[in-house]
Amino acid sequence: MKKLVACLMIGLGWMSFAYAGGDADAGQGKAAVCGGCHGADGNSLIASFPKLAGQGELYLVKQMMDIRDGAREVPQMAGLLTSLSDQDLADIAAYYAAQTSSIGATDPAMVDLGRQMYRAGNAAKDVAACTACHSPTGAGNPQAAFPALSGQHADYIIAQLKAFRTETRTNDKAKIMRQVAALMSDKEIAAVASYIQGLSN
Repeated sequence: MKKLVACLMIGLGWMSFAYAGGDADAGQGKAAVCGGCHGADGNSLIASFPKLAGQGELYLVKQMMDIRDGAREVPQMAGLLTSLSDQDLADIAAYYAAQTSSIGATDPAMVDLGRQMYRAGNAAKDVAACTACHSPTGAGNPQAAFPALSGQHADYIIAQLKAFRTETRTNDKAKIMRQVAALMSDKEIAAVASYIQGLSN
């Protein structure tokens, strides 16, 4: 419950995030270079690269700014955003937010544990349910800049949860994801990632 309250409070704080709004039409051209890894419409075909289609604009803008400004280290993105303005990033975010995300499949062997972790967490270890911040359908909370997860590649989710767990990724507000991931086992991470890959909003 404490983590749910924290999510809501932080979400409300994100509403003050300075955001000028993007132009999806302008963003399509600016996103052309992104297509090589993330797919022309934001549905990447390579599981280690995240799908961006349907992702919330505020979340995308924050992540791109963090990568550009050094708050989030993504070696594959080195230099790609350096010359882009805040408006460029907002336009790219608007373009990807307007696309429709594709949905993958959940491993049947992991569906029960994955569903449990996503919908209820693990009370014995004080692991909050993913639904608290990312919604029951995986649509996220766009106004709070909490990412949509529905259909995201399991490999990418696993990598990010492990990065939060080891604190090699630290750009989560108030350490929410670091605190959650630190309490999760590899089995729980794999299961919830698989469940998310097949989750449709």
